[in-house]
Amino acid sequence: MNRRADVKDPGAPKSPTDGRPRTPGRSRYRDADAMAVTAFVLGLVGLLVMNLVLGPTAVVLGLLALWRQTSRPGRARLGIALGVADLVVLACLVTADDTWSWSLT
Repeated sequence: MNRRADVKDPGAPKSPTDGRPRTPGRSRYRDADAMAVTAFVLGLVGLLVMNLVLGPTAVVLGLLALWRQTSRPGRARLGIALGVADLVVLACLVTADDTWSWSLT
């Protein structure tokens, strides 16, 4: 069996550099979808704890997800809305009893 080195085995798995153009957009959209879901979760959790940090983070991630054209724009918008709600809750807490966190007493 005398095989030449430049002949590829047709049954061999294809490598990413086999001459086909790579699709860089696929991972970009997956990242955008992950950002949209993360924005939603952080905005939701931020309503209860750490609204000073999680609110702005949810807003930024939601905006980035929309900018990168996520396939979940509703979830990204919800993340932005919840992030803004986090900041509104924080503002209400600060004005009501001069605190930066929830207080049970």
